[in-house]
Amino acid sequence: MAYDVVVLGSGPGGYVAAIRASQLGLKTAIIERESLGGICLNWGCIPTKALLKSAQVYEDIKHAKDFGIEASGKQDFPAVIKRSRGVADKMSKGVAFLMRKNKIDVIMGFGTFKAKGQLEVKAADGKTQVVEGKHIIIATGARSRELPNLRQDGKKVIGYREAMSLPQQPKSLIVVGSGAIGVEFAYFYYSMGTKVTIVEFLPRIVPVEDEEISKELEKVYKKYGIDIYVSSEVTSVDTSGNGVKAKVKTASGEIVLEADILLSAVGIASNIEGIGLEALGVKTDKGKVSVDKFYNTNVAGIYSIGDCAPGQALAHVASKEGIICVENIAFNEKKYTHAPEPIDYNNVPGCTYCTPEIASVGFTENQAKEAGYEVKVGKFPLSASGKASAAGHTEGFIKVIFDAKYGEWLGTHMIGYNVTEIIIETVVGRKLETTYNEVLNSLHPHPTISESVKDAIEVAYGEAIHL
Repeated sequence: MAYDVVVLGSGPGGYVAAIRASQLGLKTAIIERESLGGICLNWGCIPTKALLKSAQVYEDIKHAKDFGIEASGKQDFPAVIKRSRGVADKMSKGVAFLMRKNKIDVIMGFGTFKAKGQLEVKAADGKTQVVEGKHIIIATGARSRELPNLRQDGKKVIGYREAMSLPQQPKSLIVVGSGAIGVEFAYFYYSMGTKVTIVEFLPRIVPVEDEEISKELEKVYKKYGIDIYVSSEVTSVDTSGNGVKAKVKTASGEIVLEADILLSAVGIASNIEGIGLEALGVKTDKGKVSVDKFYNTNVAGIYSIGDCAPGQALAHVASKEGIICVENIAFNEKKYTHAPEPIDYNNVPGCTYCTPEIASVGFTENQAKEAGYEVKVGKFPLSASGKASAAGHTEGFIKVIFDAKYGEWLGTHMIGYNVTEIIIETVVGRKLETTYNEVLNSLHPHPTISESVKDAIEVAYGEAIHL
């Protein structure tokens, strides 16, 4: 079985790469050990958003009286989980349809490099076959990272997969780690009625975000009743009793936290072990496959994208990396007219789907200053937004950062209602090298949350109308 392109893994990097390769006239196969769509569609991006939507609906019902509506209801935790799994299953079947539509061969099993250009695929029933590819793209994704003192047993100490499919709702939950995964699950379980505690090793929650975003989310979460410990480390876990006892080293001393379940959300680890990279001499660094701007490894004909490569571990990054990788392959094979443009990793939007939502791109205020920029900063509170007030979600703000000298748009950081839908304005604006002037001279529709971006820019330049 010989192909022009073989993709190892069918997540949002792998299946997108396979489709683009087929579109460009390359005979393509994809190898998947579990479910088409990978972690994102089956256990990550999509089903978590289904859970969060259920949580938001339940929250709206609980606060219906605020909107002049008499309503009551109770959540059915198993039904919420079932809906989420149904959404994931539907999306996975959608990927299977796309494979058929684009005439991509799907080979189910675990693929291992046996030689350059050659993979051995072992199916679930133990049968093996050899698949040859002139170009092989590693897109095997990642899994929940385990720490030595936080070994996951899948029952009392769990990762994100188990958190999405618990048979019963826990009365209490400790979430270790406050990145996107941690704060999203913290919000979901809080909304369902679970008592939630967050433990974060670094000095603030959502530590990759602008410092003011972290402070705002912490304020909102504490208002919810979520306990938060920052600059804190879980040193040991005792699961011998009915629940979990976690020893936590805090800035003020050691404490013991008790809960039904502990969710370890301390990041992810790339799935690059056991696939034969060492035998071929493929270089890795810090758990990632080393690649160039077109995702070539040091071994000709082998490529790596998505969570296996050094860029941000985000679905949209993986998808674009897959497209760039195969377009460059096709260009070198004279099946495409030009070399693709590499990704600007400083213009990648990040979104977190807790409530309030978080969206950001570009430099934080501190990063811009450390890079030597003199900055103009504008911040517009959503409490002054007509759309946010009408929606009943006035928490949060929009923060913009511009270079004072040339008016270059350096970054935007948002926390609030529906902000993940409007970060793209900044991404496109920065891609087009726009300045504050072009944005202010572009009419923003009213009433929308998006017009708050314009309002924040007006604040930065001393032209505020609505503050």
